[in-house]
Amino acid sequence: MEDKTTIVVQSGDMDKLYSALIISNGSLAMGMEVSLYFTFWGLLRLKKGGLNKGPLSKMNFLSLGRRMILSRMKKNNVASLDHLLDDFKELGGRIIACEMTMGIMGIQRSDLREDLIDEYGAVGTYIKEARDSNITLFI
Repeated sequence: MEDKTTIVVQSGDMDKLYSALIISNGSLAMGMEVSLYFTFWGLLRLKKGGLNKGPLSKMNFLSLGRRMILSRMKKNNVASLDHLLDDFKELGGRIIACEMTMGIMGIQRSDLREDLIDEYGAVGTYIKEARDSNITLFI
C-alpha cells in the first residue's frame, strides 16, 4: 500500500468540492500521492465553465447562502476553487473522469476541461486507485 489518498468526488455541491480540494491539497503538501475520481454530479464540475457553478449542499436559498459562504471564505482568506484546483494540479494531483458516468449523463470528452483530466477510467480504475491507497474518501 502506498502513501496515497483517493477521493471519489460524486457531489457537485460547492462546499463538498471545497472539502475535496482542501483535503487533497493537504495530502499533497504532506508528500502523499492524490487521485480525485470524478463521477456523476461531481463530473459536471469539470465541464467547461462548470467549476464555479453549483449550489451549496445546505442553505442555498436561491443562491443567497452560496454568496454568503463565498463572502465569508474571501474574508477568511480561503482560496477560490480555481486557485485550489490550480494548486492541486501544480502539486502533482491526478484527476480521473468516470467514462461510465459520461455515457449515462451524455457528456462528451469535448465538454470537459481537458487541461484538468489526467485519465479517463471506469470502476476498475477506481478499484485499483482505492486498493493502492491508504486513505479513501467519498465526497
